[in-house]
Amino acid sequence: MAVEKVWIEDGCISCGLCEDVCPEVFKIVDLATVLEGVNYSEYEDGIKEAADGCPVEVIKFE
Repeated sequence: MAVEKVWIEDGCISCGLCEDVCPEVFKIVDLATVLEGVNYSEYEDGIKEAADGCPVEVIKFE
């Protein structure tokens, strides 16, 4: 199943891992944000890797 929605729950510590793994989807400003207008299904592997590697487990997708 393709990833259609990505979000970050409260508790992000801005470690930068998500942006390092998948800069096409994640950006660190003060906190991590998910870029809008991205076809998430094209970056499914990176999204899953970022979510799996998140030290505070706040990256979610469906």
